[in-house]
Amino acid sequence: MIGRAAVVLAGVVAGQVAMAQQPAWQRIQMPTAAEVARQWVSPPSEYGPEPYYGMGGAVNDEVIQRDLDRMKQLGYRAVTVQYGRGAPFAYLSPEYFAFFRKFVDEAKKRDMRLWIVDDAGYPSGFAGGKFTQEKPELQMQALVAAEMISVGGGEVLERAVKPETVAVTAMRLDGGGTETIPFGDGKIRWTAPAGEWKVTIVEHRFSTSPTRSDTNPKNVKDGSQSLEDYLDPAATEQFLKFTHEQYRKYVGDEFGKTILGFRGDEPDYSIRGLPWTPKFFERFKEIKGYDVRPYLAGLFAKPLEMTQTERRVKADYYDVFSQMFRDGFFKPQAEWCAANHLEYQVHLNHEEMEMNLVRSEGEFFRDMQYVQVPGIDAIWHQIWKDTISDYPRLASSVSHVYGHPRAFTESFAAYRPEPDVDMARYILNEQFVRGINLVETMYLPSSAGGRQGSPYMREEGYPALLEYVRRMSYLLSMGEPAAKVALYLPSSSMWMGDEAADKAFVSTERVLSERQIDFDIVSEDALANDLKAEKGTFATMSGNRYTTVILPGESVLSEAALDRLREFARGGGKVLFLDHLPVLISGKTYRDARDAKAADFAWAKVEVSAQLAATPTPPMQPPTMSPPAQMVPGAIAQAVDAAVQPDVRLKKPDRSLHVMRRRLKDADVYLLFNEGPEAFSQRVVLQRKGKRVEKWDATTGKVAEVKVSAKARDVFTELALKPYEMCVLVVR
Repeated sequence: MIGRAAVVLAGVVAGQVAMAQQPAWQRIQMPTAAEVARQWVSPPSEYGPEPYYGMGGAVNDEVIQRDLDRMKQLGYRAVTVQYGRGAPFAYLSPEYFAFFRKFVDEAKKRDMRLWIVDDAGYPSGFAGGKFTQEKPELQMQALVAAEMISVGGGEVLERAVKPETVAVTAMRLDGGGTETIPFGDGKIRWTAPAGEWKVTIVEHRFSTSPTRSDTNPKNVKDGSQSLEDYLDPAATEQFLKFTHEQYRKYVGDEFGKTILGFRGDEPDYSIRGLPWTPKFFERFKEIKGYDVRPYLAGLFAKPLEMTQTERRVKADYYDVFSQMFRDGFFKPQAEWCAANHLEYQVHLNHEEMEMNLVRSEGEFFRDMQYVQVPGIDAIWHQIWKDTISDYPRLASSVSHVYGHPRAFTESFAAYRPEPDVDMARYILNEQFVRGINLVETMYLPSSAGGRQGSPYMREEGYPALLEYVRRMSYLLSMGEPAAKVALYLPSSSMWMGDEAADKAFVSTERVLSERQIDFDIVSEDALANDLKAEKGTFATMSGNRYTTVILPGESVLSEAALDRLREFARGGGKVLFLDHLPVLISGKTYRDARDAKAADFAWAKVEVSAQLAATPTPPMQPPTMSPPAQMVPGAIAQAVDAAVQPDVRLKKPDRSLHVMRRRLKDADVYLLFNEGPEAFSQRVVLQRKGKRVEKWDATTGKVAEVKVSAKARDVFTELALKPYEMCVLVVR
């Protein structure tokens, strides 16, 4: 909501100055296809893949030597390492770091690289229990509705309140208004006006998301080891002192060499109540210009019982929370890593469930903006042949928008059923074609006591799979993304409880993917500030330019984003509104957002299907939980087909073929993945003028020329794919 163009520009300039000092794997590179072909046969170790290794049990020198040898024999060239339960030394003790030094030295001997897990479990930020034990004042906090009291008209409410009280509000049950009740002396004395009232006492409390820690003697996920206060930079500074600074003391000479960076895991607010920190109200007023405390009671109401004002204020609350989460937790760690020649990689919770994510983590793009290697995880059954999962594109899109060359996956944790090698290949291919290019596989415990890794790691074909992954990861880290379509992520609408906006977003992801359209996801901040506005395009920090922006059916859009979209369209860019136009236009706050007017969109060429065009134009009124004229997936598909050209054209439609495109210095790289159970065979048209087309086989490392014909700027070739097969074509 706050204009940040100057801040972002300063960051870009600083980044360009620092880029010359970065090693190649930390920056966007533009090699030729010939240079990539020479290197991809045996890529550098920095491109992985890596197992998630638990350094627990009775580990000793012999165990880690044996385990590292086994990793390398399998085909791993890097390892993500975490302190494990049952180790013969305490976490973060001098003995632990002395042993960790040995682990680093042994990895270096084998030309392997390390990512250090930043805690003794997850979510990141409890420092193995040190916040609970040593810094309780910096523990996570929340606002809760501590007590709700019914009061009738004329009754006198008199009682003491706790020092933790931040607001006392009376709400008339018939919707007739609210009253703020003073409690300055630690007491409330209030006579209820006519009517029936509910008085809510809101308190702040130390409250943490549950943590699963390998230092927890109970071996359970619980609240006994509190997370830090993510919204307080001082707490994150202390976390860095507990952890990162100690690693620097013992192994800092290998930072940026053998040690590539720190790996975080699922920081979030899985709490009862609202995220809070002692400076929250002050920061809220700085950003929004009003005091949120009189509204707090209404923010605890059930979604269907909230008033329009309460929904809007709650959106303001999450807007401020997400900014403070970014600035208090993610950004300081990324800056610390950059200052120490490292990278920070982390994934969130709920990436595949955005309505949950906006409540527990605020906003995906904001959290990941400064993170050098944004990530997602693929666990349980999220990606399988019987699911549709486009969410990995969130991580790759953040990387593209903010100029980071890589996006990672933590894959295969707690999978049910366990994948075999063939299914593991499918799960990874589904992520590669959505832009993921760094792979971490779960789970490999230390061999102390005869323990073994996940069953698929012991299959005969696993080393060949890792060789394939190495080459794919390297290839997809080279060059620039080439997506020309941007799909808007309507987080602000979701803050207001707009579930229909989330469903429309997910449906549009699927429609674009199934129509061979490569695209990036973009946020409100990106549209309003961070993308570079050019005539008819928006440019990312990675170099690709969007010529089409799709808005899937959001309730609210900021004035800043609206203004930039208008200029984008006037310059020749295409803006596609699906389902309905936004009904609210926000400025500094969502609370005071104005109703949208027809004149706001007079410039827009709104592409709709015949089905949607036949329906009345939805009224410009504040959104309900279900915005008007909800578009069905078939109608979305019709609108997309009418407005957007695919990256690969087919003679006949086939929803199983998914496409991603990247650009090298002198070539375009096409990933073509058959996600269906039937063979694919037909003539395809690659929208790229070229003299030579090659098929790159990531399994063997071989490159072979493909027979093609050309016309104008199109290249025609016959493409035959087995069920669930990936193909890489390079157009020179």
